[in-house]
Order: sequence, then C-alpha cells, then structure tokens
Amino acid sequence: MAKKGSVEIKRNWCKGCLLCVRSCPAKVLEVDKTPNASGSYPVCAVHGEKCIACGNCYAVCPDVCITVYEEAV
Repeated sequence: MAKKGSVEIKRNWCKGCLLCVRSCPAKVLEVDKTPNASGSYPVCAVHGEKCIACGNCYAVCPDVCITVYEEAV
C-alpha cells in the first residue's frame, strides 16, 4: 500500500529553482502564480492529496524550504 503524505513549503525561502517539481513522481508541486517577498515565484503544493511522502522534493531542495510529513493511513 502506498504511503500518504503532505508537503509544507516556506514560500519566502523558495527561489523557484523547480528542482522539486521535476523530482516529484506524483506531480504534487507546481509554480505559484504569486511572487514571494524576494520577487521569486515559489513552488506550492497544488495537488497535495496525491503526495506519497517519498521525500524527493525535500532531498533535492537546495534552500531547505520543504518539509514532508508522512501521514497515518
């Protein structure tokens, strides 16, 4: 059975490199349409219900702005 998870992204830390978007096998993440305080377009969890808590996004984030939580099923 697949794991269920959730993603938390610190908007103002994200520089919009999109490494996490490319690494997500479940296509949970997308670029936000609203810029953050530094003018970058951060990533947001648009399809959070699809998260499988694989941790790929966390592992590739150079700014450590992503936290992945594994939820009990």
